Amino acid sequence: MSPTRDDALAALKEIVEPESGQNIVAAGLLRALTVDGADVRFVLDVSPSRVEGMEVVRADAEAAIKALPGVEKVTAVMTAHSTAPPPPPPDLRSNVRAEPKGPRKIPGIRKIVAIASGKGGVGKSTVAANLAAALAAEGQRTGLLDGDVYGPSQPRMLGVTGRPASPDGKTILPMRNHGVTMMSMGLLTAEDEAVVWRGPMLMGALQQMLNQVQWGALDLLLVDLPPGTGDVQMTLCQHAEVAGAIIVCTPQDVALLDARKGIGMFRKMNVPIIGMIENMSKHICAQCGHEEHVFDHGGVAAEAKKFDVPLLAEIPLQLSIRQASDQGAPIVVSQPNSPAAEAFRRVARELVAGAEA
Repeated sequence: MSPTRDDALAALKEIVEPESGQNIVAAGLLRALTVDGADVRFVLDVSPSRVEGMEVVRADAEAAIKALPGVEKVTAVMTAHSTAPPPPPPDLRSNVRAEPKGPRKIPGIRKIVAIASGKGGVGKSTVAANLAAALAAEGQRTGLLDGDVYGPSQPRMLGVTGRPASPDGKTILPMRNHGVTMMSMGLLTAEDEAVVWRGPMLMGALQQMLNQVQWGALDLLLVDLPPGTGDVQMTLCQHAEVAGAIIVCTPQDVALLDARKGIGMFRKMNVPIIGMIENMSKHICAQCGHEEHVFDHGGVAAEAKKFDVPLLAEIPLQLSIRQASDQGAPIVVSQPNSPAAEAFRRVARELVAGAEA
């Protein structure tokens, strides 16, 4: 028999928060408790200064839920939001605004670059995987964080299987292939399993992948973001020092409309736009070599000029790019001398030059 929400609450009330002596429910730490059949999910919202010490409490809470009859899976995420009482309301007559806490540099990581798109289906993850492999081929210590929590595709594209290990229950050891150090929610869930989370759990997962993964010393960490301008994008920009963003787009008007929103969001978050990449720029017939602009042409170049950012590359719509990604060896790895691979290598060299500047 599956557990009920009351069963889960009763189990969590047995877990004591050391500082106050109260259980974690009474102490107000429990958030987003969801019981979905045999799957139980919850968030512990703790003070940023107590994250390390509260890991034991999180583990105890997870174990208490696992011990319930009928529970098959437990997802326990800890978010580092302040539990202090809210400040008094601001004086609306005053123009003085409180300064928010700024983003922080992640230890060991020299620069973080976001790979983003305004809408889905433009090949952003394919571009991210190939750029990561191209950077590694250029001798850069490269990491790739798959921040597309709802649709994690990097394990398949980089040919990574297995489950990351944790030597101490606190830190996660990332996976590695093609010279790229990689972490993805897709490594923690089954490939056909949907991640059904609300905003707080998304934000907690991203922060854990940023701060609790042993990335080691990296020159560049690429973050493959989900499409759009939502919680994950904002969390990354608010909590980590992002050197810049690359916007991936296709030439049609609908994609360009959404790309503008993405550029506007990053600029509001004070993240520089490194440039734009036009993906699926043209189709080249494998039989006769005829070029056809299936999604129109020149739109991304015009948009880049309008926003005064570089057009970094025009990547063709090519079957071999898709096949290479599906087979777990990006075209930069499987066909390093192809025109598409060389286009990714050029962008990688520009990123290296910018990182060294």
